[in-house]
Amino acid sequence: MALIIDKDEIIGTLKRELQEITNMQEFQNLKSKYLGKKSLIKSLMNNLKDIDDVELKKEYGKSVNELKEELETIFDEKLSELKEKEREEKEKKNWVDITIPGARRKVGKENLITKTRKEIEEIFIGMGFSVAEGPEIENSWYNFDALNTPEWHPAREMQDTFYLSLDKEKLLRTHTSPVQVRTMLKSKPPLAIISPGRVYRKDELDATHSPVFHQVEGLYVDRNVSVSHLKMYLEVFAQKFFGNKVSILLRPSYFPFTEPSFEVDISCIFCGGKGCNVCKNTGWIEILGAGLVHPNVFRSVNYDPKVWQGFAFGMGIERVAMLKYNIPDIREFYKNDARFIENL
Repeated sequence: MALIIDKDEIIGTLKRELQEITNMQEFQNLKSKYLGKKSLIKSLMNNLKDIDDVELKKEYGKSVNELKEELETIFDEKLSELKEKEREEKEKKNWVDITIPGARRKVGKENLITKTRKEIEEIFIGMGFSVAEGPEIENSWYNFDALNTPEWHPAREMQDTFYLSLDKEKLLRTHTSPVQVRTMLKSKPPLAIISPGRVYRKDELDATHSPVFHQVEGLYVDRNVSVSHLKMYLEVFAQKFFGNKVSILLRPSYFPFTEPSFEVDISCIFCGGKGCNVCKNTGWIEILGAGLVHPNVFRSVNYDPKVWQGFAFGMGIERVAMLKYNIPDIREFYKNDARFIENL
């Protein structure tokens, strides 16, 4: 029996079929067709049992094995080609043009209230003051009684204060002055502190008022302290915060914890004191309240008012920030509007 294997025809057919292969699955299917368990090569090898002549059988087996090796080589080459193609497609999919500018992540900005607080702190620290803090939940003695604010005072009414108990003993502090009381109770004079923090009052939310806002209050205690000392420190602060051309004006006022008491104005930073809509043509803008510490406050903390004198002041952080950065509405601080933050 004579069996002839047309290797050229088989290889030619395979190469044509391989040209149409586009993925690994098609490749494996075609490879199984030629080299698998039920493949062309397997069929050719099965013919060996029909050859009786030993030499012819040997020659035929050799031809089938040579064909198998050539087919395996062709498939190996195609496999390498497919893998390279897959690699290129993957690289193309994940390709990044390194010459294109990278994506820029927006960098956050410091909250303007925090920024202003730090500015104020740095100025007073530079003048020898230290920073003191205290609890936002207070009792009425620290918040009112120790500050010469008796029970009949309007500031203690329900409409002004957030009370946390029916007996009005627990409350959200209405100012940071309780920090001054706490500091004096545990420290001997002389001392100079500022007490920044969040405070609460039952104010209606509008362009200039908020039920939650921030204050910085200051206290200076020493011997022979006078109004001139108060004016000097506040003028230095105003000029460092608003600019060297600013001057201050003390107007008589009333606060239960200071005597004498003053409203403190600065010359208008918008018109230079000439008069404009912002300052209502007065040339002055109010920024804080201040005065000499009332003797009753010193008595509350066991300081002898005949030996020690002092001055105190308090300002709203939002208030001075609105003036310095020309912000017309206090509600802008709390809206989290990215446009407002980015434009500062």
